[in-house]
Amino acid sequence: MDMSSTLDLAVRAIRGADPARFGDPTPCPEFTVAALIDHMASGMRLAENSARRVVVAWDPGSSPVLGGLDEKDWAQACADQADATAAAWADPAAWEGDAHMAETPMPAAVIGSLMTAEFALHAWDLAVATGQRLDVAPDVGRAVLDGVTPVAQMGRDGGWYGPEVPVGDGASDWERALAASGRDPARS
Repeated sequence: MDMSSTLDLAVRAIRGADPARFGDPTPCPEFTVAALIDHMASGMRLAENSARRVVVAWDPGSSPVLGGLDEKDWAQACADQADATAAAWADPAAWEGDAHMAETPMPAAVIGSLMTAEFALHAWDLAVATGQRLDVAPDVGRAVLDGVTPVAQMGRDGGWYGPEVPVGDGASDWERALAASGRDPARS
């Protein structure tokens, strides 16, 4: 599984988001649609920097990818950033050793797994907020579950995941990943 699959999900959701809905709320209470797209684009840049072993001071109030662009240009800017991020993580060496997430050192494989999950989860958030359908292949769902499971409790404790949502025994890996991250898979 490579990161490009979840980046593709994110870009499809971003391309499908009508700028007329950029002020709408999302399942992430702290983000409007526009703020979520900006967060996703910024995450893509962070992930690219991590893969390339670029350590940067990160200002969460800045918009390193979308700042200064007209909203009509956001989708293409995100697609371009996603391509750069996917290319950086396509190198097997990107997954080895240690890297930094902004200025925080950690194993590169952990960063890769976290960000792989992050892009898919936020693609779902954006799809739900903008009335889109998000089709997730079983292998992608499994990779996202693998990324969410080890950090789910830490995410709940840190406030970046909500309480786990119960799902039935027949739930897919994707549905289980959504539920573990505090998202209700039945929400549309």
